[in-house]
Amino acid sequence: MQAPHFELPAMDGSHYQLEQDLGKVIVLTFWASWCPDCSRDLPKKEHFYQSLNRDEVKMLTINVAGRERNVEEGVAFANKFLAQPTLIDRGREVYDLYQCTGVPTTVVINQQGKIEAQFGDKADVMEIMKTIGTLL
Repeated sequence: MQAPHFELPAMDGSHYQLEQDLGKVIVLTFWASWCPDCSRDLPKKEHFYQSLNRDEVKMLTINVAGRERNVEEGVAFANKFLAQPTLIDRGREVYDLYQCTGVPTTVVINQQGKIEAQFGDKADVMEIMKTIGTLL
């Protein structure tokens, strides 16, 4: 399935369009600040983010503002814990576009812009890394 294209604002004030990274492996992680599974998942992905070749892989997190109790909590969480580029969903717009059913949800998009795999909240980070590795 072709990955749905989207444009979202980033927490740093810029705007991101999925099309700008086609040709790379793109990893999207949808999250919310209150989520205990996200608190376990995101630090592992941050560690991976610090060591990856950013010419081949683009990792992004998307704060699902429509699942936050308070939008400021998502911003505070990202500023404190995330070095990856962090986008802010318009409510649940992109979350729903990708048919997510919980947080965290990780979507791996191949270089041709097709969804290679989608992982739910109980996914093993090593399985996600293996999927990325098969694409490189």
